[in-house]
Amino acid sequence: MSATLLRDRDALSRTPPDDFAEDVDFEMTNLGRKHTNVPGTIFVSSRLGAHGPRVKWYAEKPKGNAPCLIVSVGPDPVVRDDFIGTVQSRQAADLVRAWVRLNHVELLDFWNNGTGWDIDELTDFTRRLEPLP
Repeated sequence: MSATLLRDRDALSRTPPDDFAEDVDFEMTNLGRKHTNVPGTIFVSSRLGAHGPRVKWYAEKPKGNAPCLIVSVGPDPVVRDDFIGTVQSRQAADLVRAWVRLNHVELLDFWNNGTGWDIDELTDFTRRLEPLP
């Protein structure tokens, strides 16, 4: 038996190191005004963490732990949290909720299935999302 085959068989019987145990597979994209007709940036992701489906809104591009507005995804979206707490975020909340309402079916599909999508499926998803009128 070759050394390569032996190493491959050994690799199959090993488990990943603990630092991989908390890795979470997810897909995400940031959508700007051009794609949503909502000022700022809307972050959308596939299933991430223990919370339910949601999007995040940022006044500008997301940076690290920048404050954001969190809106649930569904036919009747609600503001879950407003970590910005400004007039601008309160005004954006209504627009983000309207955009989520318009796109909730696609957003839920991405939330539930997007982790397994390839780049073409992700691109198709973003093209199906409708901007606000």
